[in-house]
Amino acid sequence: MTIAVAVFPGTNCEMDVVWVLRSLGAEAELAWHRDVDLAGASAVVLPGGFAHGDYLRTGAFARFSPIMAEVERLATAGRPVLGICNGFQILTEAGLLPGAHLANRDLAFICRFVEVEVVDTASVLTAGTQLGQVLRIPLNSYEGNYLDPSGRARLVLRYLEPNPNGAQDGAAAVANTFGNVVGIMPHPERATEALLGSDDGKVLLEAFVRAAVTTPAPAGGARSGVSVV
Repeated sequence: MTIAVAVFPGTNCEMDVVWVLRSLGAEAELAWHRDVDLAGASAVVLPGGFAHGDYLRTGAFARFSPIMAEVERLATAGRPVLGICNGFQILTEAGLLPGAHLANRDLAFICRFVEVEVVDTASVLTAGTQLGQVLRIPLNSYEGNYLDPSGRARLVLRYLEPNPNGAQDGAAAVANTFGNVVGIMPHPERATEALLGSDDGKVLLEAFVRAAVTTPAPAGGARSGVSVV
């Protein structure tokens, strides 16, 4: 069981994610954005950073990197896919999650711990949590203001008041219909050591590792005719 951690030019949280996943017993390996074969991966994480510099629109260039065809293949096949911060933005740009991200409500970069509440436990990120459970996780972003005009977003984590960035319905993390693709704006990989402020992110990444191990391989490949979102 290998979890691929995608690396784009400008990604800066990949080693944090790899370290935590390995500490939880997973085999985690870096995958360059030009890789076109993730056949050996049972799951994939798109970590935080500034993919391709985010010069045009956050995640817009990264969405066209060769690796995204493989990410889409895994997502459509029902494999666990996680996007953290910039990775969340890339998943929305790629259409693997509904919605989009705007600049934070106050047009300021946010770098602090926030509290989020679990509102859905049926996803690869929240399966090990309890409804109403409150987690303390650091938020580090300028464009975390999530918007979903389609109304298809499935919230799994919600910011507790006050909503730090203006995200619709306080969305801190959303999943696709099947719960195998999740995007989260705060950084759970930065909240796995109590001595560093919180270890609340560990329960989320433990759930993701379990999902990578236990999700059955799809019969006959991808789910034919099924929309990922």
